Amino acid sequence: MATLRDIARESLRNLQEQGVNRLPVDDAARGILKAWCTPSSSAASPSRSEISELSTPEQKIDYLRRRAVNWSAARRLGSLREKMVFSVGNVHARLVLVGEAPGYDEERLGEPFVGKAGQKLNEILRAMGLRREQIYITNICKFRPAMGANQGTANRPPTPEEIAACLPLVLAELRAIRPACVVCLGATAAHGLLGGEGSVSSLRGVWHQLEDILPVRVTYHPSYLLRNEALSARRAVWEDMLAVMEKLELPISDKQRGYFLPR
Repeated sequence: MATLRDIARESLRNLQEQGVNRLPVDDAARGILKAWCTPSSSAASPSRSEISELSTPEQKIDYLRRRAVNWSAARRLGSLREKMVFSVGNVHARLVLVGEAPGYDEERLGEPFVGKAGQKLNEILRAMGLRREQIYITNICKFRPAMGANQGTANRPPTPEEIAACLPLVLAELRAIRPACVVCLGATAAHGLLGGEGSVSSLRGVWHQLEDILPVRVTYHPSYLLRNEALSARRAVWEDMLAVMEKLELPISDKQRGYFLPR
């Protein structure tokens, strides 16, 4: 069970990741907090100052990947599985995709979006004229949510607490890469990154802003298209991707603009 010290340290680190650098405290509290917040292990959350000392995106992402393995905020929950699945792709990418959490296949292979949903995602990227290697793919939760000893291939979405535990990692990734835009794949990723609630249908179709500078688009998770093969569903996702292509100033042919329109 998390102690008061654990909660205070993690809350202060989260505030630091959000850009809060000052809090009103008296001398007694300041002494206690100083002792509590002195890093004592490699599991401490990364600060912006630590990451800023690294010069390249490769170094920053490698640093975050190593820190994520023993991420204390996630480990303390006791509701996530052991293996950490971090990210895949180009750390210089102009496009970052944020998914939900690793599933059975992702945990087994150690890479996001490698199952059936990943195959569907690859199809979408090919239709955009992109290769998987050109973009950066991560998840809002870095560990597969646990479902008991006999979980097998079953998966579940991460809880708000599990998302909050991993969110500082994801935000640090985005700051390290500084992409031209981000796409949230599904409501779980959107709620985690942007806050608030709402269905994908209510969030898609417009550009959102993360930290007032990073454009974010919300679309359906590729698994949605595996369950719903209606032309209207495929067109909705494709319209979101067309908006992303325009944002990235990618060439768009008349043929691409007409994908999944009724005949």
